[in-house]
Amino acid sequence: MIVSFSVENFRSFAGEETFSLVASNKISGLEDHTVAIPGSSERVLRTAVLYGANGAGKSNLYRAIEYFKNMALLSRSKNSGTGREVFRFSEFENKLSSFDMQFIVGDKLYRYGFRTDDHRIAEEWLLHINGTKEKVVFERITTVAGEVTIEGKGLKAAGKKIEALATIGGPPNQTFLATIRATLAATDYGKELSSIFKWVEDSLQMISPQANFVHLGHLLSQDKEFQKFASEFLRMSSTGVNHLEVNKRLLSEDNLKSLLKEPLVADILNNVKENGTAVFRLGDDAEVLVEKAEENNFYLLTIHAAHEHIPGKKVSLQLADESDGTRRLLHLIPALHQLRTNGGVYVVDEIDRSMHPMLTLKFLEFFLKSCVGCHRQLIITTHESNLLSLDLLRRDEIWFAEKDKQGATRLYSLADFKIRKDLEIRKHYLQGRFGAVPFLGNIDRLLEEDVTA
Repeated sequence: MIVSFSVENFRSFAGEETFSLVASNKISGLEDHTVAIPGSSERVLRTAVLYGANGAGKSNLYRAIEYFKNMALLSRSKNSGTGREVFRFSEFENKLSSFDMQFIVGDKLYRYGFRTDDHRIAEEWLLHINGTKEKVVFERITTVAGEVTIEGKGLKAAGKKIEALATIGGPPNQTFLATIRATLAATDYGKELSSIFKWVEDSLQMISPQANFVHLGHLLSQDKEFQKFASEFLRMSSTGVNHLEVNKRLLSEDNLKSLLKEPLVADILNNVKENGTAVFRLGDDAEVLVEKAEENNFYLLTIHAAHEHIPGKKVSLQLADESDGTRRLLHLIPALHQLRTNGGVYVVDEIDRSMHPMLTLKFLEFFLKSCVGCHRQLIITTHESNLLSLDLLRRDEIWFAEKDKQGATRLYSLADFKIRKDLEIRKHYLQGRFGAVPFLGNIDRLLEEDVTA
């Protein structure tokens, strides 16, 4: 779970802004929305909902976390720099950008972060936090000349290969975590680093407004429990879908080459492990499944939504024929299923994109009711004001993004305001009491100008 995330000099963030999910001890009620932080008397929130006007910086927080994840995992080519995007409304090009996250893995609290310019990771750190004590796993410094120094007593427990790699240092524009991942086998990471890599890669999931769940057809065909859950969720959501079906059709190698470019087919056959599988998306509702064994098998998977408006008469439509809202909901449902069954952290940008307000509300309600007391977390950005209810959310779970006069994004929580428990939050937010709403000029003047033109 994410406990806090700080960002500085990235896109619309100028000075350091911190998005904290530490539960306020001044707020009572909805205690099951919180989980204990290891080694601490404090608790972390399972949900955070971020509001703001268009262009206020909500999506930039999403992008900052996404950049943080990618830098921790992905290697970079020698001359590609660091790919950071600085705050552009002031002289910030020469100032370092900073990213820092505290997160829970199992029963431990960690802090990982880095500071970067356009060409190098100037500083990097990984700490294990236990109460007021911090154990350094490693710290890294890169000089302006590109010399990398990595030190840390915690690396000894990871093994000799990690220690040896630390003496080399790795590319200056790449994090040490990414260097470990690119250089060594997973069996060489050691227990602690393995658990951190698994959390960042598998448990921290990012869902953009345009995102589609990559292997949806394969998941539906392989996991009957998920297929049942997804079908029931769509049916209960009044989408008109009775249940989901996956059509699995055997392909010849020539069929495969007509669907995928021939170099990709050759790459698949060379790189898929023996007795392994690979899945490739084809449009909105089709996937190619490759099963490599003594004889290679290729399948075309297509998702269909079955409608039964007349009892006993089924009409099956391809997923591409369904509404944008139905497809958006279906591609979000794997997140709910994963959170219910295995846990994790899902960061969803513009969760209400193409969805009816009631669907967005029910999605959040379902998460809050089905994941009580577990290390499962949902962080969303939205414009959907129907979520602004103190019966649904705590004050510290409601966040706002607003730009100051210099165009820099500021983050703050509803917990920063003194309000009555019975206050109608939605009404007062739309009236501008808490900020983070657009202040519109006199647009009607354009009508007058058009008439007189």
